[in-house]
Amino acid sequence: MQAVTAAPAAPLPARGAWLERTEAIMGTRIYVQLWSQDRAKGNAAIDAVMAEMRRIDALMSHYKPESQLSQINARANREPVQVDKELFDLIKLSTHYSEITAGAFDITYASVGYLYDYPRHVHPTEAQIQQALPAVNWRHMLLDEQHHTVRFEHPGMRIDLGGIGKGYAVDRGVEILEARGIRHAVVSAGGDSRILGDHLGRPWLVAIRHPDDPHKVVTRIPLSDIAMSTSGDYERYFDEKGVRYHHIIDPRTGHSASKVRSATILAPTATQTDGMSKTAFVLGPEKTLEIINRMPEYDAVFVCPDGRVLYSNGLRPPAPRPAGAPPATPTAVSPRVTP
Repeated sequence: MQAVTAAPAAPLPARGAWLERTEAIMGTRIYVQLWSQDRAKGNAAIDAVMAEMRRIDALMSHYKPESQLSQINARANREPVQVDKELFDLIKLSTHYSEITAGAFDITYASVGYLYDYPRHVHPTEAQIQQALPAVNWRHMLLDEQHHTVRFEHPGMRIDLGGIGKGYAVDRGVEILEARGIRHAVVSAGGDSRILGDHLGRPWLVAIRHPDDPHKVVTRIPLSDIAMSTSGDYERYFDEKGVRYHHIIDPRTGHSASKVRSATILAPTATQTDGMSKTAFVLGPEKTLEIINRMPEYDAVFVCPDGRVLYSNGLRPPAPRPAGAPPATPTAVSPRVTP
């Protein structure tokens, strides 16, 4: 999870104020901060964002039996289930991330993931995992674009949009603010955030926490007009007999993925960053950086189990210069990072 704060600010305009609010929705912390010249209109904009978060939760939560996503999980093994175009399109988009990550991102991981209960320290046996694992395969979803139906080809299949839905909700929140004339804001849902504009002439300063100490910071990045998602093995987890069981499941094994401790992804939208932030846990940091570095709209920071911090090409700090060496030739800097 990342902390978003302001860099040292320029003098404030004569009118207007920063408004903020935190609510518990979608099983996580929803946070909105914005600048508005009119306090009533600013609060109304925050109201609208929170209402949208609740609407999306009612549509896509697998905890709510009446949600359309829960209806898919209950019936799609037997028949095609028709859903709203909005939900259908997000499920279809998830398969794009499955494709570009070679299956490391897969919403059908829920076919095994539902066997874990982190608050109660419950994990499946190896036999249970092996029995459920054949149902984990995004290619076994039959998506009918004409009728907006979802059908599962394998018994026992389930889906969970937790790896992309919060990012989508953040993007919808930003769209609502923009439509209401808000130009400076941040919207967060757990570890997924999107920054709208700058902080009145200064960048927002984003801190990435240390995986083992919430009071320590690995790095700080000045940013404007960008989305960011951080996933870590310290978010929802329990330890048992020296093994950490956490919520980021490797779709290939059914076990918690452990090739990084935390992964932070930058991109234009939170749907993009959310959909990619789990990949390094499964594929490892080096393989994931190969993918990230091929996509110019993305950047990444990974904290490895051995403590190394790895950066994508657009964020990599310059190498130290030997004493007395001539100045280095300037290198390209990610357009997402504010100087």
